[in-house]
Amino acid sequence: MSYTIGVVLFALGLLISVCLHEAGHMLSAKLFGMRVTRYFAGFGPTVWSFRRGETEYGIKAVPLGGFVNIVGMAPGVEEPEAEETEQQGRAFWQKPLWQRTIVLAAGSITHVVICILLLIPAFWLFGVPTAKALDETPAVVGAVSTCVIQDYDVTADGALRACADGDPQSPAAAAGLEQGDRITAIGGTVISSYAAFQKAVREQPTGEAVPLTYVRDGQEHTTQVTLVDTQRPPLGAEDASTLVDTPTIGIQNQTETYNDRHGFVQSVGDSFRTTGDTIVSGYQAIAKLPSKISSLWHALLGAERSPDDPVSVVGASRLGGEIVQTSGIQGGATFLSILAGLNVFLGLFNLLPLPPLDGGHIAVAWYESARRKFYLRRSKPDPGPVDREKLIPLTLAIIVIFGAFTLLTVSVDVVNPIRLN
Repeated sequence: MSYTIGVVLFALGLLISVCLHEAGHMLSAKLFGMRVTRYFAGFGPTVWSFRRGETEYGIKAVPLGGFVNIVGMAPGVEEPEAEETEQQGRAFWQKPLWQRTIVLAAGSITHVVICILLLIPAFWLFGVPTAKALDETPAVVGAVSTCVIQDYDVTADGALRACADGDPQSPAAAAGLEQGDRITAIGGTVISSYAAFQKAVREQPTGEAVPLTYVRDGQEHTTQVTLVDTQRPPLGAEDASTLVDTPTIGIQNQTETYNDRHGFVQSVGDSFRTTGDTIVSGYQAIAKLPSKISSLWHALLGAERSPDDPVSVVGASRLGGEIVQTSGIQGGATFLSILAGLNVFLGLFNLLPLPPLDGGHIAVAWYESARRKFYLRRSKPDPGPVDREKLIPLTLAIIVIFGAFTLLTVSVDVVNPIRLN
């Protein structure tokens, strides 16, 4: 039940975010005196609406987004209010370029504002999930490696490479250790924390069996492990410039966290800084999207899902459900942070200079302005607006590409989702 609640809450958060995106367009248009005739949440048949002033507000039957209608925003489209609006000088296309640019970008700007507003309570009310120090964390198995990478062969993100043929089986897997086992002793040394366990492992011999005691389901067990010699940085090293012989067992510790709550003023500052970092990360993620197609395809066919793969609304909502199911209110900061990050991504993506995105409309508006100035400087007549019909093939091609990518991402999120653990 808690999982379903989390999924619904996250999906509702996304729906509200999209509606606020459209509200950003509407409010900025009204600010500049443009005529806004409709603002609706959803699509399809009208469920409920009311009129205030010259704008009709309402809810449609299909809750998959929203829309706003600004008179004159789509040249060539006949609107019953167009003639009157143009006579008043209030049509979208009649306004200065800078005003039209702000209106078109207002939706994406709204997503950034939403990110800031979501992160403030994440830092202030819920607190940032922070890993406990290793000397305060019990030695509980979080994951058992299938193999041991003997050389320090890491990927671009600093993680050890995947297992390959010829890598020795991890001692933990050979000894039958499982996730959740709490290690209490190794080689006769009593273990009080994961830091003590790390130190004790490095003091054991390699190539010969040593006793290991652990607790599983309240019962104490003793087994034998034969540690494998590897090359690793020394304990406490800040980089991998120096490697030393290191006995390795092949487990990852189960991280314990606490919520580090910040004061309100600090939370506001942290939210702005984090939003800035998220914008940079968002641009990097967008740049990597084409390269992720292969990874998503292999994940769809059963390969291990990469943690930095893009996720769809379905995948993000599943993460929201998992947070509520496993952490409850304590996972509030993580829940809000994921929703905030997705808002920034949506805002940045929507600014790409491609039709039918807002960034595409901005690009066309600036092109029209530059072309008009070019013609006037050469005493030629104003060429007028760009023929939108000529953009239809490009727009349809981009819609097909985006649709196929979305379908692929949704499919992977259904059959092979990213999980927080």
